[in-house]
Formats: sequence, structure tokens, C-alpha cells
Amino acid sequence: MGAKFIFVIGGVLSGLGKGIVSSSIGKLLQGYGYEVTAIKIDPYINIDAGTMRPTEHGEVWVTEDGGEFDQDLGNYERFFNKNIPKKNNITTGQIYLSVIQRERSLGYNGKNAEVIPDVVNEIKDRIRDVEEDNDFVIVEIGGTTGDIQNLIFLHAIRELGRETPSVNILVTYIPFLKSVGELKTKPTQHAASQLREVGIMPDFIVTRCDRRLDQPRKDKISNLCFIDKESVIEDPNLDSIYAVPLIFKEQNFGEKILKKFNMEKKTDDLENWKNLIDNMRNSKKNIKIGIVGKYVMHGDEEHKDVYISVHEALNHACAHLKVNSEIVQIPSTDIENGKMEVLKKCDGIIVPGGFGSEGTEGKIQTAKYCRENNVPFLGLCYGMQMAVVEYARNVCGMKDANSTEIKIDTKYPVIDIMPEQKEIVKNNKMGATMRLGAYIAKLEEGTKIREIYGKEKVSERHRHRFEVNPKFIEKLEQEGLVFSGKSPDGKLMEFIEIPNHKFFIATQAHPEFKSRFENPSPIFKEFVKSCL
Repeated sequence: MGAKFIFVIGGVLSGLGKGIVSSSIGKLLQGYGYEVTAIKIDPYINIDAGTMRPTEHGEVWVTEDGGEFDQDLGNYERFFNKNIPKKNNITTGQIYLSVIQRERSLGYNGKNAEVIPDVVNEIKDRIRDVEEDNDFVIVEIGGTTGDIQNLIFLHAIRELGRETPSVNILVTYIPFLKSVGELKTKPTQHAASQLREVGIMPDFIVTRCDRRLDQPRKDKISNLCFIDKESVIEDPNLDSIYAVPLIFKEQNFGEKILKKFNMEKKTDDLENWKNLIDNMRNSKKNIKIGIVGKYVMHGDEEHKDVYISVHEALNHACAHLKVNSEIVQIPSTDIENGKMEVLKKCDGIIVPGGFGSEGTEGKIQTAKYCRENNVPFLGLCYGMQMAVVEYARNVCGMKDANSTEIKIDTKYPVIDIMPEQKEIVKNNKMGATMRLGAYIAKLEEGTKIREIYGKEKVSERHRHRFEVNPKFIEKLEQEGLVFSGKSPDGKLMEFIEIPNHKFFIATQAHPEFKSRFENPSPIFKEFVKSCL
């Protein structure tokens, strides 16, 4: 017997939190004893998110098997506490590329390759490809009803829903007009109407708004969108995204979904989840963490999504340690311009990943400040590279030390492009060609990082082209920098640390990608402890 499908579709506007809704539904069903996975469908033409600007797309999520995709896959992993493979992200580009390649190799036996049925069938095949060993597959459709970009995917899930047991969930926005003091349901009515035009009737409507939905509005949505009153589910703004499964549970949302499939709960186990939420809400200790990065601002607004996994990894650690964290995003260009006072107000500093030369001197100055003032410092990927540059310049006396990504003719290229990457960059083959996915690091005995992980080998995810230059390792070690984790062959430097410092650790990896709400990253957990 195959998996049941739950389709999550957006209405009114994007950015509503369909990924959190999908993750929360999945968490409920997991708590009821079922195996769950999720797919994110992105209607853009790109094959993946790897070539997109972070300020446009937000964070690029890296899967265990080396995919570069939408950050919603990160939400699924953080909620489900399991790896989600790269085949669980589908884009328009992937679909049409596959159809065209099949046509070029006579895969359609000389017939026309058409949108219906060939493109629709390709989508259906890819969705079905993930159902093995799962009771439920949650399929989140990017964009909103009425978008031309996602129309073909709506046709596909309509057809799949005719063939397989499925439930359709419409997530919509309910605006509150202050001038009349009323929540307005008209946009939701239009979204449901547009969905019906494609032949899809929503089984549930999840209402996103900044306050609880009152009964008159529920009645109006029920009457004018033609669904039961019990099928209107509230999703107001909460103090944490991890509280969403609990508010859904209050409304018996999971049980209502099971009833649609004529199924019942096997178990009812969300106690650990609830305890972690209680930890967050009842924390007495407070810390302030600065994230110094180049993608902090987008125009005049602070960009919330670029470093979202770093934020969430901190939240996971704090929930387990019963700590409140205030996270401050600091443009690295501000540090370059002498605004160092903001660092002095932080209990710990994180320098996350990035690309290019903008703001790099600010990151280097931040590493120097933390090293010299015994302030907890965690460098991630590019953050580790800049920490190595800082150490080379100011401890080892290599005044011109730099990364060749920033300055190609630097006298001391302590960070250099990986040899196998040079031809790739030369030929401008940038998509899906970095060092991507999970790699093993061997941790040195007697080091802080070995103590943190508690084992000899650890696997973390990567996304980069540049590495510590082997030519300078001996000099850096002579001056006290410890390379505490290396690739199994000893050629690639995976972790650095400074002895006798409260916490100065950096890694070429992205441990934030493997942190989950119920299973926080060890390195983030220890970093938070040091900030206390």
C-alpha cells in the first residue's frame, strides 16, 4: 500500500510560512506514530538554488547528499529530525530538462512531447518517487494560487489526487484593517476560488494572521469557501515556529487529517517537543549573540532568511540549555567603518558563510577582536577562512595574508581555491560544482572540538570552493593555531581552534545544517554554554 499525499498550497501572497505549516503537520503525524517525509516544489526555471543570490532567494540549504535547494527542506529536517534527500526538491527547470532529454533520446517514441500529459506525468513520477517507506508524503507547492509559474504543478497534484488518497490544504493570509478594526476574509475567498478553477477543492484552510481568528470570520470562510467550519484552522503569529504543531494539536488538526484518510492515531507522543517549548518560554538566563555577515541588509530592510539555519541552530541549543538569546545581525561593513562598539555588547560572536570580497575586512577585524578579548567566537565556512587570514596577519606576521578569492596576487595566499575547482571556475561551470554535502572529518585527540563531539570522526555538510592552503599550515601551527579536525587523508583542514581561549573555534563545514530542534548541533550547544 502506497503513501498518502497531503498537498499544501499557498494563497494571497508568498512568504506565509507554508514550510512551517507543512513541517508542523508532519510533526503531528510523526507524533501519532506515522512515517512522514516532505517535498518542496519550486516553480522557478533554475535546476536548483545554488546559483541564486542569497539576498534574493534567502539561504541555500545543503542536503546530506549534496543538493543546494530551498530553505524549506531545512524546516522539514529541523522538525522531523531526519535527513531529507535532494530528490525531495523539484523545480520547473528539473522537470523540463528531463522531458527535453527524454524527447531527444526518442523516449516518447516519436510522439509530440506536450505539457499535458508529458510534463504533468514527469511531475507525478517525481512525487511518487519519494513515497517508499513513508505513510505520508507532504507536498508543498511554492508560490500562490493564480501564479502562472506553479499552474502546471497544480494540474499535476489534481491528477495525482484523483489516483491516490490525498488531502488539499490551502494556506492563506487574513489581513487586519485597523481603520475598520476587522479581519478581512475576501482575499481568502479569491484564493479558494482560483484553486477551484484548476479543479482543486481545499479540504482545509489554514489562516495566517497576527491574531486569533474570531468565530464570525471562521463562519464566513466556511460559508463562502464551501468547507466545514471545523476545517478552518488557525495559524496566528506565535513566539516560536516550534509552537505551531502544538496550536494545531489544540485544534485536533492532525486527527482531522487522519479522519479524511479513515485512519487513527497509533500513539500520541509530543511530550519532549512540548517540554522544549516550555524551556524556551520559562528561560531565566539571557545572552546576546552577534552574527557578523555581509548579507544582513537587503535595501533598507534587514534580511531575515539568509542566515536562518544559524539562527535556528542557536534556538535549538538555547531550548535545551534553558537560555533566552537575543540575536543581533551586524553588517560586516559596519565593522570595517569602525563601528566596533556593537561587538562589545555581545556575549558571543558568529561569523557565518559567504562569498566574494565585500565586507571581508570587517569579518577579519571581528575575529581579531574576539581572539584578543577572549570573546566566544564561532566561524562557519568563510568565517573560518577569515579567522585563518586574521591569525596569519596579526600573529604570524604575514601582513598581506589573504584569500585568493579576495586578492588573487596576495603575497601570502593562506586561503586558496581547491585544485580541482580551478578548471570548473575557468569554464564558468558554477552550478552544483562546489564541495557539497556531508564529508567526514577526523578530530585530533586532546582538542576542544574532540571533547565537544565526543568521538574521533564526525560528519558535517559543506558548501565551498576554497580551503586552507597546505603551504602555510606548518607556519600557522608553529605560532599556536591548532588544526583540530582534518579530512581523513589529512589534506583538508576542517576545524581550527585557539588553546586557552574561552571559545575560539571555526569550521570549514556548516554544522547549522544538521542541527534539529530535538537534537541540537554539539558545536552550537557548546558555543552557547561559553557565552553564559
